Amino acid sequence: MAVELKDLTKVEDNYSKWYNELVVKAGLAENSAVRGCMVIKPYGYAIWEKMQRVLDDMFKATGHENAYFPLFIPKSFFSREASHVEGFAKECAVVTHYRLMNNPEGEGIVVDPSAKLEEELIVRPTSETIIWNTYKNWITSYRDLPILCNQWANVVRWEMRTRLFLRTAEFLWQEGHTAHATREEAEAEALKMVHVYEKFAQEYMGVPVVVGHKSPNERFAGAEDTLTIEALMQDGKALQSGTSHFLGQNFAKAFDVTYTTKEGKQEYVWATSWGVSTRLMGALIMAHSDNNGLVLPPKLAPIQVAMVPIYKGDEQLKEMTEKLEAIAAELRAKGISVKVDARDNVRSGFKFAEYELKGVPVRLALGPRDLQNGTIEVARRDTLTKEVVSQEGLTDYIVSLLDQIQENIFQKALNYRNSMITEVNSWEEFVEVLDTKGGFVSAHWDGTPETEVAIKEATKATIRCIPLDAKPEEGKCIFTGKPSKCRVLFARSY
Repeated sequence: MAVELKDLTKVEDNYSKWYNELVVKAGLAENSAVRGCMVIKPYGYAIWEKMQRVLDDMFKATGHENAYFPLFIPKSFFSREASHVEGFAKECAVVTHYRLMNNPEGEGIVVDPSAKLEEELIVRPTSETIIWNTYKNWITSYRDLPILCNQWANVVRWEMRTRLFLRTAEFLWQEGHTAHATREEAEAEALKMVHVYEKFAQEYMGVPVVVGHKSPNERFAGAEDTLTIEALMQDGKALQSGTSHFLGQNFAKAFDVTYTTKEGKQEYVWATSWGVSTRLMGALIMAHSDNNGLVLPPKLAPIQVAMVPIYKGDEQLKEMTEKLEAIAAELRAKGISVKVDARDNVRSGFKFAEYELKGVPVRLALGPRDLQNGTIEVARRDTLTKEVVSQEGLTDYIVSLLDQIQENIFQKALNYRNSMITEVNSWEEFVEVLDTKGGFVSAHWDGTPETEVAIKEATKATIRCIPLDAKPEEGKCIFTGKPSKCRVLFARSY
């Protein structure tokens, strides 16, 4: 089915509306009949599959293995770790019955009251509890450690205000869950995995991120420390794009998971968990796209090169298509994904607009004159520029061009992000930057949760992270004036 090519709302006019329209018109996703849930369409899912494939390879290269754990979690498991249940209680979907029956009082079907579950089940919002209950059976000795597991799954968090990819009641993700003999090993694991996310975001998504620690108020429920990658979208708002948690021994103690050390002592196991989700799709869209549609980095684009024949009549169409198929075969041999668009029921101009909207990095157009001259037109999506080049050496040229586009997309986003980090030293400056410029605001904070909450209530800005590379710097908290030892990054966020 042809993509919708009506004009998009302009980014500068209404960023939120632009984003919502683009997700739908580019054929990435749409709202479903189930409130708060989305249908990821084939083109959108193809991008997610590429993300998944790259990340999965990165996880396995660091020694992790994939496993799968149940979708349903006994309600009693959540009560074992107090902060965990408090963090997720308001988002849980609960299964109470297991059978329907014909309505005895009229038409339709109702829940069979006799089929009430002995224990209610929570539809997985995250898997720490079910996994640590399982690890109790897997771990007895230091020889059983470490356990390095990852799960690709869906989760349900009953969000009231939803937006495609960014916040939905059900979404797709991966969640790593590891068990270690020592605190040092677990802390090193959490740090290693946040850097895996950083590498993926920057080298594949083309999205620059800040790596840092979450403040206590923003930590994952049940974690002792949460590491995050924070990205900046083109509207100046931050997006938490991936997190890695050092869980300490909280879940091991909650589920009584111990191991026998080399010295014969019983010790609780140390834990981490880490995850990214289809929210990365939102980051990809908002970090790069423009008023003409998606801008996709070549490494994640489902179609890296689209080829359009320019012709009059069936004979020319056949001739152009044969030549393009020959070029496509050479590109595919180099590992490049190519689509030769030989549709004869839409004009070439429609095809150009379609691939522009869908963010295809490179478009090639071949007409009779090109065929005669041994040339071809090359259009770049990132710069919206075109040039005519020789067909000789075209394959190597395209390979190099895709690398250039990947780097250019990242560099453009990096330049923007860097221009949107502002140091402030007073409350007045802080509020003014948030209201007029946005972006990351680097400011001193006194380290207390109370001040963090007060700033959020006053401005809707939160501490996005305490950067890993933050340098010690004596200063005064912008809100209370109390002493501060380093700057943190504030921003309004999604």
